[in-house]
Amino acid sequence: MKAELQVAGYKLPVARQHRELRHALNFQPSTFNFQRAFTLIEMLVVISILGILAALTVPALKNLGKSNVQVSASRQILDDVARARQLAISQRTTVYMMFVPAAFWLPPLTASSAWTNSLSPAEYTNVINLLDKQLTGYAFVSLRSVGDQPGQGVPQYLSEWKLLPDGSFIATNKFYNNTFIYDYSFSPAVAYPVSQFNYTASLPFPTEANVPAGILLPYIAFNYMGQLTVDGVNLAPRDEYIPLAQGSPLYAMNSSKALQFLPATFDESPPGNSTNSMFNVIHIDRLTGRAGLLKQKVQ
Repeated sequence: MKAELQVAGYKLPVARQHRELRHALNFQPSTFNFQRAFTLIEMLVVISILGILAALTVPALKNLGKSNVQVSASRQILDDVARARQLAISQRTTVYMMFVPAAFWLPPLTASSAWTNSLSPAEYTNVINLLDKQLTGYAFVSLRSVGDQPGQGVPQYLSEWKLLPDGSFIATNKFYNNTFIYDYSFSPAVAYPVSQFNYTASLPFPTEANVPAGILLPYIAFNYMGQLTVDGVNLAPRDEYIPLAQGSPLYAMNSSKALQFLPATFDESPPGNSTNSMFNVIHIDRLTGRAGLLKQKVQ
């Protein structure tokens, strides 16, 4: 067969000639696929690039996880503050959102270090269960409800003890001292006053059967109008600011992993994140009782 094909005296293009020739010979294309392989240098370059990308992205992923914890904790507190306020309005009573301070079984929060000796076995168990809720746990309680006789209120827990997400806790300065958090994204910087919680010994603890508990407990409270209050009668003199911190509280345990009556330690990770540019603060307006989240703006 000639190398060139003609149809009716017309010379076919080369590409068409090749197709016609293969068809005439029933030619099957080879199944072998010849490709150029990677060289060792090219593989090393690719591995180096992957290593650089991993070094850049792993810290970012870790920070993303921390950010998620911070967001979850903020969202939980915001939702529960709104719930406490709504309970106060719907039940026409004062609702206390009380928190678990660190070393709550020791002076100055109790009159004596032997407070735990006065508890029944069931109460003792309930207190043990609160040891891992120091600075992270809270519950709703009312001292009287609609229908109670004057001067004969019946205390009632309106929720179980709740716990903030792992890796978060309420900043220690909210429990122990007054301080300020500064937002330097404004000029001049805006100062948020973080006054310590109000404390009272009139709340039932660790159960509603213990009244008064004889232990000072930190709290915020909402009156029947949903406003912040000190005692259910008087309006709170200031807004509330609750700073949240990232970190891992360490609770004392024995060799059997049972919780012990020893103060927990609270380390912020990274240090100072409750007051520096990473701060997340829950702000509660005293007049409306509504809560919002304050976050320092990054310029």
